[in-house]
Amino acid sequence: MTTDLALARRHFLAGGAALGAAALLPRRPAFAAATEWRELTARPGKASLWEEGGPLADIWGYDGGVPGPVLRIPQGQTLKVRFRNRLEQPTTVHWHGIRIANQYDGVAGLTQDPVEPGAEFEYLVRARDAGTYWYHPHNRSWEQLARGLYGVLIVEEPGAKAYDRDVVLAFDDWRLDGERQIDTASLGAMHDWAHAGRLGNVLTVNARPYLRESARPGERLRLRVLNTANARVLNLRFAGLAPRVIALDGQPVTPHLLEAETLRIAPAQRRDLIVDLPGGEQVFKIDEVSRDPFTACEIVVAGPAAERAAALPDDIALPANPVPKALEMRDALPVDLRMEGGAMGGMREAMLHGERKAMRDLFEAGKVWSFNGIAGSHHDAALFTVARGRTVSMPIVNDTRWPHAIHVHGHHFRVLSRNGEEVTREQWRDTVLMEPEERVEIAFVADNPGKWMIHCHMLEHQAAGMMAWFEVT
Repeated sequence: MTTDLALARRHFLAGGAALGAAALLPRRPAFAAATEWRELTARPGKASLWEEGGPLADIWGYDGGVPGPVLRIPQGQTLKVRFRNRLEQPTTVHWHGIRIANQYDGVAGLTQDPVEPGAEFEYLVRARDAGTYWYHPHNRSWEQLARGLYGVLIVEEPGAKAYDRDVVLAFDDWRLDGERQIDTASLGAMHDWAHAGRLGNVLTVNARPYLRESARPGERLRLRVLNTANARVLNLRFAGLAPRVIALDGQPVTPHLLEAETLRIAPAQRRDLIVDLPGGEQVFKIDEVSRDPFTACEIVVAGPAAERAAALPDDIALPANPVPKALEMRDALPVDLRMEGGAMGGMREAMLHGERKAMRDLFEAGKVWSFNGIAGSHHDAALFTVARGRTVSMPIVNDTRWPHAIHVHGHHFRVLSRNGEEVTREQWRDTVLMEPEERVEIAFVADNPGKWMIHCHMLEHQAAGMMAWFEVT
């Protein structure tokens, strides 16, 4: 074990839960033609999560690997996926961040029946928006993602690229036991559900305990950064790289420098960065700095300099996506959303399946969070119903002691304000991080018909009541 890796693990263990052959992501997988079916199977597999060449942990993965295969498709085409379930549990595939047809959104109990062990389901994923997305289950998500069931979906923009190549960096944390296996005994622990969620004790990048990404002097890279953890908010420092942000959750932004070279990224969020590497050999370390800083991975610049047939474009801005952005606020449907519950919270009671329950009864039922006083499930009434094409204005209040990552299915929203102050740089996202006692206002055009989830992407919080759904008619 290297010194850097030992240091990383020691510090991460100190801040995580008690201690109780993943392949590298392919750099340039072939596009899936719109006329062909892509076979995708959820099944058990193995991964070396503790150290390179170390004990193999039992995982669940798409095609048996973690992360699952990188799926790429040109913008405007349809990815056709024939999904097979070879796990011991029912499951689904949710295409996170994709403005998809409702019947393919992959939410068990709301948009489809779960895919039973041994069964199949065919998904049609129309890629209207270019960008960085991912896919994961939406049945027992808190368990199935913790076992490794997720993958990356990239929708390619048309035209010439303003970078040499892109590099996927999928960050995840794992709770491993003394045998270096996934700590399955702690899955579903109510302490996790009532606090910050399931936090791990090992951090990986692309399921590698210490990823070393090779690069050539003078290369320009597009870093596609994803947080695939169940609940951990990451603070990643890209020291010396001077990253420029070009996209949030798949949606292009006006390029700008990453403040203090540090990225705060919540579960389910993505951030696309452009970095220009120097002409000489050098090693750039990417550190996790939430507590005691440690190195999570590194970019090793070495070898012959990058060669290009033509100079890269100076303009690194991405082309706009066709997300409806004309917000008619005067006629907007107002929907207040208040989050309550959790440890040290003020929630004393909430509605559960139409009955008012005291906190003790809610705890026994595994429900300790609420939206608008309802410990939610798919069986409850819709949070709201809105006519197609109308703007929804949603002030969200985090009346808890914990951060939450609120995710809206089927749509992208604009973050209008935080704690009463207007957000100056336009932000369109599908997941927004809210700090304790924070107030955020979002708005979106409800243009995608169907029933759509809204929930906290700290997955234990979702399972314990912090979820609802709305309908676009």
